[in-house]
Amino acid sequence: MNSIAKNALAAAALAALPLVAACSEGAEGDAQTLSETRDESTQSLGGALGAMNDVSTLRNALTETELAGILDGPASYTVLAPNDAAFEKLGEASADLSEEEQKPILLAIVRDHLLPGHLTPETIRSAIEAQGGSVSMTTLGEGNVTFAMDGENLTVSLGDGAQARIIGEPVASNNGVVIPLDTVLVPSENG
Repeated sequence: MNSIAKNALAAAALAALPLVAACSEGAEGDAQTLSETRDESTQSLGGALGAMNDVSTLRNALTETELAGILDGPASYTVLAPNDAAFEKLGEASADLSEEEQKPILLAIVRDHLLPGHLTPETIRSAIEAQGGSVSMTTLGEGNVTFAMDGENLTVSLGDGAQARIIGEPVASNNGVVIPLDTVLVPSENG
C-alpha cells in the first residue's frame, strides 16, 4: 500500500472512531500519566489553552504568529501543546524564536503543532490499534506527524525529527482538543 493510501486510511480511521473516553496510565513511578480527556465543551480552544497551566510559551507563540485567532473560530483543530519545560529544552534556540527575523521559523513550528479535526488521545490510541501500528497525519504546516505506542505511552513525532510523549490532561473544547506534550516537535537538523 502506498503512503498516500496509508495516510488516507489512517485519517479515515481516526475520523470514523467515536469519541469515547478510555482511561490509561503510564508505568508505576513514571512521571507521565495519560489521563482521560477532560471535556470543556463550553469554551473554545483559545479559552482551554488560556486556562491551562504550563503552556504560556505556546500561548505567546500563537499570539506572535497571529494564529491565536483561529483557535476561537468555528473550525475544529487539535493542538499538540508542548509545555513550558519542552520549550526550555530548546535552550537559546527557544529565546531566539521570539526575534522578529525568526518569526517565519516560529510560524512553521507552531503550524506543525496544529492538526485539522477533533482528535483525542483515546481516538488516536484506538486508530493505532485498528491500524495495527502507527498512524500519520498532515499538520497545518504540511508536515507529517506520526502517532505510535511506546509501551503504554502514546508518542508523536515529526518526520525524522523530535519525538514527544503525550503527558498530562488533554482538554476537549467546543472546537477541538488540546493535547499536552513533553517536547517541541522540530525537524531534524539533518533533514
